[in-house]
Amino acid sequence: MKVGVLGLGTVGGGVVNVLRKNGDSIERRTGERIQVVLAGVRNIKQDRICDTSDIELTEDPFAVVNHPDIDVVLELIGGTELSKDLVETAINNGKHVITANKALIAKHGNELIQLANDNKVRLLFEASVAGGIPIIKALEQGLSANKIESLAGIINGTGNFILSEMKDKGRDFADALAEAQALGYAEADPTFDVEGIDSAHKLSILAAIAFGTELQFDKVYTKGISEVTAEDIRYATELGYTIKHLGIAKRAGDAIEMRVHPTLISNKQLIANVNGVMNAVLVKGDALGTSLYYGAGAGDEATASAVIADMIDIINNQTSNHILGWKSQEKLKVLDADLIESEFYMRLLVSDKRGVLAEITQIFSQNNVSIESLVQKQVDGDNNAHIAIITNKILTRDIQAVKLAIEACEFNQDSVKIIHIEPLD
Repeated sequence: MKVGVLGLGTVGGGVVNVLRKNGDSIERRTGERIQVVLAGVRNIKQDRICDTSDIELTEDPFAVVNHPDIDVVLELIGGTELSKDLVETAINNGKHVITANKALIAKHGNELIQLANDNKVRLLFEASVAGGIPIIKALEQGLSANKIESLAGIINGTGNFILSEMKDKGRDFADALAEAQALGYAEADPTFDVEGIDSAHKLSILAAIAFGTELQFDKVYTKGISEVTAEDIRYATELGYTIKHLGIAKRAGDAIEMRVHPTLISNKQLIANVNGVMNAVLVKGDALGTSLYYGAGAGDEATASAVIADMIDIINNQTSNHILGWKSQEKLKVLDADLIESEFYMRLLVSDKRGVLAEITQIFSQNNVSIESLVQKQVDGDNNAHIAIITNKILTRDIQAVKLAIEACEFNQDSVKIIHIEPLD
């Protein structure tokens, strides 16, 4: 198998290194040698993490996708414009394509997969979600006997690192983010990671695989972690919860939910103990029940592991194109965010005076929302108090009505914080 690589950065370099290290054992398993023969790079003179002595380098990426001897193209440059043009050209030239580009697949996957089907080649993207964790193969193959009921995942290592630092070391968001940037876990502009866009890309892919639907990235409800405070972390811990930034997809009657947001999960859950930059995906099937997939969500050789696994699948002819390989797609609409049912955490800053709690409970009662537990603490050196509340399971629109009613009250001193709670049972 002759391979052309677009991009020899972290992942591309990792692929070359893993193939050099494990090429003999891969050949023994498959009967075929995988050889990287050409790589498109931005600067030929740049230092790299891999040995390129036997790889031809070019600064023209279209030379890779148009090369007549290349069987498989690895798209590892990211972005959605140039990468889309390159992938389309490779497919139209009859080449298989493997990508780690979640944004490309989330936004353009439906049309690109159809194009690959029309040209009788493969477009595979195991590495686009959760790095080296083989979660797409698990959903497509290992769990294929199951009707998937739900999945919930920590699928962005940067956000998970920040929340872990906030809980374990008492840092505020800005401080934890600065540490993530200093360690290279977060970009100079961290918006995609901390505001949930990266996770939404990945969740739309997982949901399409799990439920056999088309990709619907534009319908993912998305909320980031930048508004999570040290107070929220502290009160959640006191109430027996950990805050994680989850991507959640689940069946809801004849619809599905797709949402990315900060989430309180019980400290008893295994996924509550997934910390740092690690990823994990919890999947619930009707036959197997619940299973957890855990591992490195990024990194050179971890992600290279998933890229090379797709190449081996092509050699072994083990897989059809993701998503559109389903014989027929389910027609499942995405549930509106206001109609999602959940328990909620609510945090208020209120005047610390007599009668306030009675007024709050009356507002809850008027909106048919029950208080399951409550913590109230005086703010040091102030005449205000924080109140943290856990509600019963209600519609999102109902908790929003409570929020608006409280914020309109004279005793309220700040915007009311709301965070979903997921039982993950």
